[in-house]
Amino acid sequence: MDSVDNSPKEQPVRFFDSREKYLLFVTTTNEKWSIAQRINDELASLQPNPPALRVFDAGMGDAAVLTHVLRAMHDAHPHIPFLVAAKEISMEDVRLGLEKMADRFAEHPQMVVVITNMRYAEAPQLYPQRESDIPNLKRWDIALEGSTAKHFDSQLRGLSEIVREGWQTKPSEKTGNPLYVNPAMIVLYRQDQQFALDAVIPAAGPMTSGYDLIICAQPYRSRQPASVKVKTVVAPLARSLSAGGRLVVVQSTGYDPGMEIIRKIWSDERPFPTPRHDVIEGLKHELSDEQFLHCGVISDEGSLFKYQLHVLPEEMSHIGTSSLLAAWNAAVYVAQISDDRIDEAMQSSAYLEATREILEKHGGLWFLNESFVVTRD
Repeated sequence: MDSVDNSPKEQPVRFFDSREKYLLFVTTTNEKWSIAQRINDELASLQPNPPALRVFDAGMGDAAVLTHVLRAMHDAHPHIPFLVAAKEISMEDVRLGLEKMADRFAEHPQMVVVITNMRYAEAPQLYPQRESDIPNLKRWDIALEGSTAKHFDSQLRGLSEIVREGWQTKPSEKTGNPLYVNPAMIVLYRQDQQFALDAVIPAAGPMTSGYDLIICAQPYRSRQPASVKVKTVVAPLARSLSAGGRLVVVQSTGYDPGMEIIRKIWSDERPFPTPRHDVIEGLKHELSDEQFLHCGVISDEGSLFKYQLHVLPEEMSHIGTSSLLAAWNAAVYVAQISDDRIDEAMQSSAYLEATREILEKHGGLWFLNESFVVTRD
């Protein structure tokens, strides 16, 4: 028997790799807005201390959630400086997120925005953990000139070359997930506020102050064990809270018509094996020696919230192909079905028939998310 395996190595199955699926999902559902509304419920409980209200977004995406939250933060605290740090590994999402920040700098002048590609365990501190990565850290400090959204927009759009250089990735040999080639961060603020924001702009080296609010919305693969979700994502973020800080975790439940579509095609599919109760119990175990961190099981009324597929009422009397495809895309996107399985299912019309049946049954399509909050004394 030969000792060398010359067969091609099977690549780990990945999801969310298709920009088309992602963009169709975010433009045909109101999930981002619904998540932002849930996070905004926590703003009244924040107790920021000088020099700034600190926010960390543990998965910025295209910044749709973050910019919604920043609008609400400005409404609640129009005269408090903001430090907004966000983790994002996708080069395209960083570009999309930057484009959304122009009006935020115009409305809230005293704001510093930091975007980084670092891992969950290191991104909150804005500094690499591995000694070998520290010399390779790329940092760009950009002082935006002018005072209007138009001025800022043109400058933010002009950062494409920096993003292209800083957000190079390579696939993990173990999981297939993208990893940074070099750790990178972009630090943005208004030039006319640089003096006032001197204590807010992160200095070189690891950031030691914690965050008043951490947004952790759909941050992990749904099928991962609760122990992995806790150890690699939720616990490191919880430890990054400041006194009085709040970490809001949001994940899918599968108790919705979207999952009914999935089960019509894959009857044994179980994409959401770790409900919030399991993650909370795992987190309590992981943080058992850290008495200053607390996570409690909140009621369904406080935890669960819906979001919907955008379908005009008149479309439900005659559901067109475009609506069926949008609904199907949303269902498989939320359930994190791999592309090869989707392609196989779409070889026949059964997926359209199943989607139509569920839309007619419920008069549309909606999904159910759940949330919980971790606090720090």
